[in-house]
Amino acid sequence: MFHFLNDYSESAHPDIIKAMQDAHLQQHKGYGFDEYSDRVRDLIKSQLDNKDIAVHFGITGTQANLVCIDAMLSPIDGIVACDTGHIAVNEAGAIEATGHKVILAESKQGKLTIEALEKVRVRHSFTPHVVRAKAVYISNTTELGTVYTYEELKALSDYCRSNNMYLFMDGARLGAAIAYTHSNPNERTLTLADLAELTDIFWFGGTKMGAMFGEILIIPNKDIATDFNIYLKRHGGLMAKGYLLGLQFEVLLQDDKYLQLCLHANAMAKKLSDGLQHCGIELFVPTQSNQVFALLPSDLIAILKTEFDFYEWEQLDNGCTICRFVTSWATPENQVERFIAMLETNTLEANTSNN
Repeated sequence: MFHFLNDYSESAHPDIIKAMQDAHLQQHKGYGFDEYSDRVRDLIKSQLDNKDIAVHFGITGTQANLVCIDAMLSPIDGIVACDTGHIAVNEAGAIEATGHKVILAESKQGKLTIEALEKVRVRHSFTPHVVRAKAVYISNTTELGTVYTYEELKALSDYCRSNNMYLFMDGARLGAAIAYTHSNPNERTLTLADLAELTDIFWFGGTKMGAMFGEILIIPNKDIATDFNIYLKRHGGLMAKGYLLGLQFEVLLQDDKYLQLCLHANAMAKKLSDGLQHCGIELFVPTQSNQVFALLPSDLIAILKTEFDFYEWEQLDNGCTICRFVTSWATPENQVERFIAMLETNTLEANTSNN
């Protein structure tokens, strides 16, 4: 049985495991004041135009979102997210538990549009009867694996600044988004410097691109950066053995290793996506990163699940189910080929019997 369930089924890239083994008996300062974390901060800042930007470390994605949102909002503020957004659907009410309302906006292929954002902002201007729509949450890649282009991000950034709103980006799969722009000649290559220019706060996920765990939190907005460590501590995000976070990201950032890992994950997803379409399977959204969403009939799902595991995302009225397939830095190409071969055999048999 091979899993296309997620991009964190494998523990970590071998280079990270080796770095952990090499460092396991060395002594390090706690709470991110170690030499690894310092070097990672320098690596990040070397890619930014503004070197005076706060860089912190988080442990998990939901926790990173929780800390960032709580640090940027006052008690009377809410945050806008599209209806497919992770904080709206998959975080067990973590944001609301801090007293901040998640304000839903309609999504388009997983993305938040200016039109949808404007509707929500106007609706939440009737204070004191509603919370203020003070911040905007997006993720890149989105929950559907689609990628915000630089132009789309610039439009959202301009809108937020003209309406006195913060722009916050969840970067759980930011590596995959950056890799997409690197491999697509029609897109402007997205950089950390771009994101530092366009957002007030964003994070760069390690968990889903080869780290055992960990995220980097980057805060261009100085008002949000003030006392950020206190919010980290309050929400359990200030790790005593913080050197383990710095160590992993040092490996991933050196020579852009993270980019090579994400390029591989995206390439495996494209190969899988192309195979599905070759067999006449319709995609739910275009495949742009390492997540593939396809519409499969129930009988084919049952056959494929004898050898492969994947998520059945949403059942449709036409009898098909939207299924999610996720590839990772470690996905072997031969497993993708084996999946496609099984798919071809069974779709060919189905077509033959129908004829």
